[in-house]
Amino acid sequence: MTPDQSGALWHPSPNFGPRRDGLTPSLIVLHYTAMETAEAALERLCDPVAEVSAHYLIGADGTLWQMVAEDCRAWHAGAGEWAGQEDINSRSIGIELDNLGSHPFSEPQMAALEALMRGIMQRRDIPPEGVIGHSCMAPGRKCDPGPRFDWARLARQGLAADGGGAPLPQTVTFAHFRAAAATAGFTAPSDDETLLAAVRLRFRPWARGPLTAEDFLPLA
Repeated sequence: MTPDQSGALWHPSPNFGPRRDGLTPSLIVLHYTAMETAEAALERLCDPVAEVSAHYLIGADGTLWQMVAEDCRAWHAGAGEWAGQEDINSRSIGIELDNLGSHPFSEPQMAALEALMRGIMQRRDIPPEGVIGHSCMAPGRKCDPGPRFDWARLARQGLAADGGGAPLPQTVTFAHFRAAAATAGFTAPSDDETLLAAVRLRFRPWARGPLTAEDFLPLA
């Protein structure tokens, strides 16, 4: 097994396996580490006792490590669902970002992420709509990469869905919102409030309060 052509430092993790059922990567899942340092996260992601990993880790200073080859199944996503599909680990490439979730992501880190994603998306033919947060496929269970992550910056470069263009609904109900969210990919089981929080975390992290017509706008 060899690293992929990403320019990353190869730091292999034992925590991986083959992708199941002949699946190949069609998603990129973004995470934050929620640990004090990138080195601590790297140690955990390579610890066989922890039984977690990711394909890549990007430090706050832009250092890029690769722990699992892209053709293999890293253990980063866990239980969840996106666009009606389960076993996200077999369908995705996982990228961990050195961040506690409570502060902005650094410029060197974002620049390294963008360069990495461009290569992955070209190699794997992954569209912008295939780039999701951990919170998107596991609402309520996970909240990373969190409200401080700059999704709009990625969208401006064609590296994530821009979340715009849906018309304002005539009727604002959770039944209509759930249908619109499912069409956009948010199909993991969740109650109404948890679903609303997950969609807002991805597209409108500043939003508060009850469901509004504006919550439908990114669900084109």
